[in-house]
Amino acid sequence: MQECMSKSSFSKSLSPGQNWKSKSMRIIPEEFLRSTHESFEHRVVLSVPWNNSWQLWLHPDKKGLFMIKEDWDEFVDDNFLGPDDTLVFTHQNTMYFQVQIFKKDGEEIISAPLGVEPKKETTSASTSASGRTTTRGRKSCANVQNPERYLLNPQNPYFAKTLKKTNHLLYVGPPVIKQYDLEFGLHDSSMYFILPDGNKVDGLTKYYNGLPSFLGWADVCQQYNLNIGDTVVCEFELSGRVVAAVRVHFVNE
Repeated sequence: MQECMSKSSFSKSLSPGQNWKSKSMRIIPEEFLRSTHESFEHRVVLSVPWNNSWQLWLHPDKKGLFMIKEDWDEFVDDNFLGPDDTLVFTHQNTMYFQVQIFKKDGEEIISAPLGVEPKKETTSASTSASGRTTTRGRKSCANVQNPERYLLNPQNPYFAKTLKKTNHLLYVGPPVIKQYDLEFGLHDSSMYFILPDGNKVDGLTKYYNGLPSFLGWADVCQQYNLNIGDTVVCEFELSGRVVAAVRVHFVNE
């Protein structure tokens, strides 16, 4: 385990009175942040040797930078972390970390724990973190029929999105960008969301790991009570090929 440590790594193990879901386990160490000179603004992605990955959103407070509880607890549960385990986090690039799990005897876990199927990170979900299916008045993405009927302009590019457990940013995936040959404004340039009632919510264009996303999405979700499992159709309003606004359509039963 010591051989795995470097200046771009940090480790976590339990002290007396702690468990893996203690708040102190969710912090990204300050000394690590100083040594890497990286700015982890919103999220990190944790990957393990058997190709599973988890996206964890970040929340700063006066004591430091923390992975939010819901996301961290999911990582802990999925990997069946025990009281004698040690985790080594190695920074790879931007917000990505490779995580190694060592047992008490120093043996590294290199295959999925019993009951966990190897998988790749997905971009949508229809269940909550507790495993219960979320049922509200909006369909899941897989059940959307003819999403084009929601569009104000049938010629506009669009995509359907099912909300995950946290919704700080609206991400635009490479397949959508390639399909419509989309372009985006500069980092921190203004854009806005247009809602079905005609209201507008200001946003900003952001880039993370080279991919575009829109800040302000959390305000949309909060104002319109969008929750896990809800699906929306996002219609792009363009200026030339540059995305200037996202028109949001709620998908109803």
